[in-house]
Amino acid sequence: MAEFFKAADVVGAAVEIEKRGRAVYRRLARAAENPHVKALFESLAVEEARHEELYRAMLKRVGAAELPASSTGEEYAQYLAALLNSHMLFSPGMVDDLYGRAGDMQAAVHGAMRLEKDTMVFFQEMAALVPASEQAHIAECIEEERRHLRQLSALLQ
Repeated sequence: MAEFFKAADVVGAAVEIEKRGRAVYRRLARAAENPHVKALFESLAVEEARHEELYRAMLKRVGAAELPASSTGEEYAQYLAALLNSHMLFSPGMVDDLYGRAGDMQAAVHGAMRLEKDTMVFFQEMAALVPASEQAHIAECIEEERRHLRQLSALLQ
């Protein structure tokens, strides 16, 4: 892997996470029988679409990645690739498994919670790579993902 990579590559991955997340929530909403669960999944799909647009706009503004002082470009790129490849939205079969259990409210909610946690971890790492001027946008998205996780957890109470 190249010693140098662009923050735009990482932000592009965030766009794809949000795009795939929106599709997952739309499909889970269609399968939900409980009106509260359906409404939450629909709301989450709308928020994922808003995040996708935020990251698309960010793509136009970012350039080179600002690596953490303790890492080389290659090491950090390998780490981010592993992080992304282990994200449920990019792990072969995980989304299909979730869709297969979409009628089971607890399974659907637990799957959505994993999606949110995986996304938060990726965004936290991404924040370290983008220019300081973009970090507030990512922090806002991370906080919204935390709120999503709390909302999903509340459905299981």
